[in-house]
Amino acid sequence: MNIGLTGGIACGKSTVASMLVRRGALLIDADRIAREVVEPGTPALTQVIERFGADLLLEDGSLDRKKLGERVFGNTAALKDLEALLHPPIRAAMRERMEAYETQHPDKLVVVDVPLLYESHLQAMYSEVMVVYVPRHVQMERLMKRDGLTEEQANKRLDAQMPIEKKKELADIVIDNSGTIEETEQQIEQFWSERGLS
Repeated sequence: MNIGLTGGIACGKSTVASMLVRRGALLIDADRIAREVVEPGTPALTQVIERFGADLLLEDGSLDRKKLGERVFGNTAALKDLEALLHPPIRAAMRERMEAYETQHPDKLVVVDVPLLYESHLQAMYSEVMVVYVPRHVQMERLMKRDGLTEEQANKRLDAQMPIEKKKELADIVIDNSGTIEETEQQIEQFWSERGLS
């Protein structure tokens, strides 16, 4: 069995992921895979450099992700180009790992942590989608505190993603993470026992 785990920025997805892992789930992290597919020597890195410029390479041959982000942020055409280069190898690696885990550990829950799951139209890859939810005002507070952002900066980041209320509507499972850590833990425990996971 697998689930796609998503939410909005500063909703506490990592916290929920670690609660699931503690119970025995196997975690696949899409962000980590996204970094792996552009490691030195990979075809994807070569393509990114050809499209966006050799000045994006650091001295050690790795990709300057921050510089690349600045180059594509707010530039729809450039972002589309980047996604066209990176999404296929990322999805292939995610699918490969899911299949390997499900074959090697058929009794375990496979959790795939995908920040932009709905935005990337990946929900069909999973048996169910779990959304970690907090209301937008809580997202704002947490994001400003966590990343030291102004209200305007935080709003920009939130506006770049699908609204959390929309994700909540689309979800198969909603974990409300706006209360205490114990309350979140209880919801995970309930999900775990309802699915007959051990």
